[in-house]
Amino acid sequence: MKFSEMPYERPDLAAAFSAFDAMAQAIASAPDAAAVLAQYAAFEKLAAHLSTMATLAEVRHTIDTRDAFYEAERQFFDENSPRLADKQLEVYKAVLASPHRAAAAEKLGALALEKMELAVKSQTPEVLELMAQENALTSAYQKLYASAQIPFRGRTLTVAQLAKYKTNADRAVRKAAYEAEGAWFDAHREEFDSLYDQLVKNRTAQAQAMGYENFVPLGAIRMNRLGYTLDDMAAYRAQVKRDVVPVVAKLKRLQYARTGISQPKFYDDAFCFKEGNPAPHGTPEEILAAGKKMYHELSPETSAFIDEMFENELFDVLAKPGKAPGGYCTSLPDYRLPFIFSNFNGTAGDVDVLTHEAGHAFADYVAQRKDIPAILREPGMESCEIHSMSMEFLTADFHHLFFGDETARYELAHAEDALYFLPYGAMVDEFQHIVYSNPGLTPAQRNAEWTRLEKEYRPWLDFEGLPFYGRGAGWQRQLHIYEYAFYYIDYCLAQTVALQFFTAWLADKADAWRRYLALVGRAGTETYPGLVAAAGFASPFAPGTMKAVAEKVGEWVGQQDAALREA
Repeated sequence: MKFSEMPYERPDLAAAFSAFDAMAQAIASAPDAAAVLAQYAAFEKLAAHLSTMATLAEVRHTIDTRDAFYEAERQFFDENSPRLADKQLEVYKAVLASPHRAAAAEKLGALALEKMELAVKSQTPEVLELMAQENALTSAYQKLYASAQIPFRGRTLTVAQLAKYKTNADRAVRKAAYEAEGAWFDAHREEFDSLYDQLVKNRTAQAQAMGYENFVPLGAIRMNRLGYTLDDMAAYRAQVKRDVVPVVAKLKRLQYARTGISQPKFYDDAFCFKEGNPAPHGTPEEILAAGKKMYHELSPETSAFIDEMFENELFDVLAKPGKAPGGYCTSLPDYRLPFIFSNFNGTAGDVDVLTHEAGHAFADYVAQRKDIPAILREPGMESCEIHSMSMEFLTADFHHLFFGDETARYELAHAEDALYFLPYGAMVDEFQHIVYSNPGLTPAQRNAEWTRLEKEYRPWLDFEGLPFYGRGAGWQRQLHIYEYAFYYIDYCLAQTVALQFFTAWLADKADAWRRYLALVGRAGTETYPGLVAAAGFASPFAPGTMKAVAEKVGEWVGQQDAALREA
């Protein structure tokens, strides 16, 4: 069914709550494991339908945040999703407390019950109202961000539409684009500060109501972290700071030499080549058509996947007024189909959407066709991001469809960006640990902490003279910090594996693709460390992993840089 034809109806939550109550009671009194499993299957079917309705409302709202109907539906789910989740947790609790738990686990899998246990720890009835308020605050942030109308060179642009000017070959244009963006954020400074203040206080109150000292441990639980600890993550960040930052600093010097910039500023950081950054050739429609050809030729599995995506119009990728920022892939379980949302803006990022978000979509497509419990169809987000970030590298044989004679420059810039991301992503995570460990920080103190971290993780950057960024507020542009607390480190953990896929692909393309299909095929049936090991790669938490990854990718970048200079 085409996405536009998928019917939406606000669910009768009272009836759903009653059904969940009845299922929990039936599981508690079930005479055997078969009865437990039958009730749990009915629960997953109803939960999938409710999820589909919530997703339809969410997607249609983000496509046009000005649509009053779907704004109201988004608000409905914001207000009610905590209570809905609480009712679903009652079913989990019943399964966990069942005398037939062990027999049920043999069918569902031990990891399914571990995930249930973690979910039960994520909230209590006492915090439902606070969770609803948190949802409203993140929606307000998203709407404020999406409302941006930035005057620039006689036009009025959204943040997404402004992006291509920030990598323009003319340095004055880049500087002006950052100044225009910064001026808009500065004009709304009080609103952004207030929203984050409220979010930090809200999340802290939730954690303390549940017996935690602060939101840090609760945030880890809500990110479904299994198989590793907060100490492991701290050690990972330390590896990034110690072993990756020096490699990136060295490569940055190569980049600045390549672009001929002797005194680089922040607005030069994403500018990769003197002649301008590579951009995809063709219209958005032509780019999508090239993406279809790419997945047709990549493998039989991806060919079937991309046909369904196009046949059912499961994309909305053009930037336009009123559209929410960013990009995402989500799932429509009733239809066993994914959906991709983005904001094409004429940059290489448009192609990254077709590889990154389509990596998520392909993994979802595969998992939805597996006969496993729904709770095992999706791993943790740090593992989901392996699917997307690795796909960016494993499609390299087809990048010429988008970039033509600029392909070599795109691939160099892409590999650089992947490695450069690790310090930034780790910095975002450490910043959130600082904020939630010290919830009383003022806006100015938070900005000061961000500025300090910039000097540790990205010492090559110079923000002097820029509005917004120059006062240490650039983190407010990172929507994950507001909307998805503690999510961002997942990109780093996944990127570390994706870079290992990249080096494996350089050595043996067919073997790398087989390993990728095997990883995707496991869906969420293993934890992150288990999935990494199953793909045959080194754990990011193991001492020395980050040094080895950074040096190997850095060596390739250096070789490509030299080859392009000689060409």
